[in-house]
Amino acid sequence: MKERRVVVTGLGALTPIGNTMGEFWTNAVNGKSGAASITRFNTEQFKTKFACELKDFDGSKLLDRNEIKRTDLFTQYALVAAGEALSDSNLDLEKIDPFDIGVIWGSGQGGMRAFEEQVKDYAGSGGARFSPLFGPKVLINMASGYISMKYGLMGMNFTTSSACATSSTAIMDAYNYIKLGKAKVFVTGGSEAGIFETSIGGFGAMRALSVRNEDPETASRPFDTNRDGFVMGEGAGALILEDYEHAKQRGAKIYAEMVGAAMTADAYHIAASHPEGIGAAKAMELALAEAGINPAEVDYLNAHATSTPVGDTSEINAVIKVFGAAPERLNITSSKSMMGHLLGAAGAVESILCIKAIEEGIITPTINTTNLDAMIPGTMNIVTGESVKANVKVAITNSFGFGGHNATLAFKKFEE
Repeated sequence: MKERRVVVTGLGALTPIGNTMGEFWTNAVNGKSGAASITRFNTEQFKTKFACELKDFDGSKLLDRNEIKRTDLFTQYALVAAGEALSDSNLDLEKIDPFDIGVIWGSGQGGMRAFEEQVKDYAGSGGARFSPLFGPKVLINMASGYISMKYGLMGMNFTTSSACATSSTAIMDAYNYIKLGKAKVFVTGGSEAGIFETSIGGFGAMRALSVRNEDPETASRPFDTNRDGFVMGEGAGALILEDYEHAKQRGAKIYAEMVGAAMTADAYHIAASHPEGIGAAKAMELALAEAGINPAEVDYLNAHATSTPVGDTSEINAVIKVFGAAPERLNITSSKSMMGHLLGAAGAVESILCIKAIEEGIITPTINTTNLDAMIPGTMNIVTGESVKANVKVAITNSFGFGGHNATLAFKKFEE
């Protein structure tokens, strides 16, 4: 059986630097920081007092009353981003067999915010006062379920969870199922609403979060000598992946072609990446091999680079294994410097930046990084400070998660 080609025909984003694709892209190009003091709860007892929250998000203006009442924020974010991507794709859902369109969505924490609220309510009530909506709100598959119900999408529907590699895993699954002819279209991506007390407290106890409270806007500084941890973010990213023949038949706009995807496991540590980057390197090698692309042909790598001392070093070691210490054309950035770490939504949002780089010929910058770590070869091009113009034909993105999950996705400029 001949494998299908898979193309990207729709994009949607809800991020700390923009609540729509247009706003997000403009602010990313301009190197805007989304970090500020946390407004959701009193941070007096917390070591970290800032995060990358969504700005001016009002779900009541975008979703109906029942959707707001019955869902956790991570599902609301998913509905908003997926809705934008579907609109952007110009799919006429009335003319497509609903069984041809599926949803594969991801989230790392799912409805943990709703879980926290319910436990507090129970503990404070002095009795067994539980909401009947508690169970559905916390279930991690509810985002994919609600997207399918809202738009009548009756194809394959499930959720992936691989910590911070989650939405990349979801996108990879959607890509593979279309290649195999199991579906014609997928809504895919991920969402996360990780800015709540137990999340900030838990990651803070691990010493994973930055504590640069005096200057939060510059706290996320991947690859910098003075980095001290990641900055929590929230939001969602959505892609419409489509069988090329189906997209061609309906005259769809094609942003890029997805050409490779791979996952590996470090089998090393619950939280730390393998110091030599063995698993990450293999994921990149496998994704490029599937795409039929030589490492020397890659123009842009959107790195996982969270701004943790161990993680950034591990990824650079992996990059050197694959591309060498002096890759001629490879531009490397970390968009987490602007948005913070969106956990399970990170891979989808960073894939969007790869796709937009291919479409627009602009590579968005790594901000806040002024003193590159000495472990980074001087011949390696880390794009810092400002965006750069480049003819991006091939772009890849890395996502790594607690538990040792490594995922790499590869996109290229579409050609007939």
